[in-house]
Amino acid sequence: MGQRTFYPPVEPYETGTLDVGDGKELSWEVSGNPEGKPAIFLHGGPGGGVLPGMRGFFDPEAYRIILFDQRNCGRSRPHAGDPGVSLAANTTWHLVADIERLRELLGVERWLVFGGSWGSTPALAYARRHPGRVSELVLRGIYLARAADEAWAFTGTGAARLFPEEWAAFRDHIPVGERDDMVHAYHRRVFDPDPAVHVPAARAWAAWELSANWLLPVPPPALDDRDLVGFSRVETHYFSQGCFLRDGELLDVGAIRHIPCVIVNGRYDMKTPPEAAWDLHLAWPEAEFQLVDDAGHAGAEPGTLHRLVEATDRFRGARGA
Repeated sequence: MGQRTFYPPVEPYETGTLDVGDGKELSWEVSGNPEGKPAIFLHGGPGGGVLPGMRGFFDPEAYRIILFDQRNCGRSRPHAGDPGVSLAANTTWHLVADIERLRELLGVERWLVFGGSWGSTPALAYARRHPGRVSELVLRGIYLARAADEAWAFTGTGAARLFPEEWAAFRDHIPVGERDDMVHAYHRRVFDPDPAVHVPAARAWAAWELSANWLLPVPPPALDDRDLVGFSRVETHYFSQGCFLRDGELLDVGAIRHIPCVIVNGRYDMKTPPEAAWDLHLAWPEAEFQLVDDAGHAGAEPGTLHRLVEATDRFRGARGA
């Protein structure tokens, strides 16, 4: 078979909301084959929300494709971009519990769990807490939420050295005296109630976050200010708290090493460099490690996309429910 690409667009045959408590409702959808193998896609960010194209990683004739917007983003409510919304009940472990509630709601026994970028983080956390519910894992652009991973992204010693112009715009939004902790400095600003403060800060945060996704530059996606504010609030909420994980916690994979897993990472990934994917593979040698020599961070880059769809195609014959 030749180079794999996204499967043709499909529309959901079922949608709904899930009340997860804490005054929060999650928006979910199901597409593909109602009798197919269940697979759940965990989107990036955190706070990025789902896009219709994410269904295309799965053969719609073989898979029952489940997507949902994580807490406080996308079509889930309340939205972090709205005034006065608290993110106190939004942590990695809340997301893990949400995934399990959604599994129960949809009557899934076991499912393939697919997570890219930030999505790889709750995917690993969920699998570690509920290993019996995971038939396979497909992970892309591994983010382990370690202190070193945050330093690479948000200090001048990592990705900033390869994107100096973009980093300068990000850095210069913050006064010199606060630049020793850019994440907390942005966190204070994006949560400021004054739109004259939080909107420009959110634009600057998102511009940096979206600047290095592809191996070669592409135009940034069109997002309105509400989505940018919500995205920046959820991200700074998580990154200012170490994503609510102990440093290196996700490398404790003893309970999941029996689960078939494919790890895919772009060699020139500037958001989640391949070191984290390699460290995960060293901890989990049974997992298949694929380094894409001509790719950056984005899951839609041809070499990365080929390997991801190849993995879901390979797993489609092993029924998880």
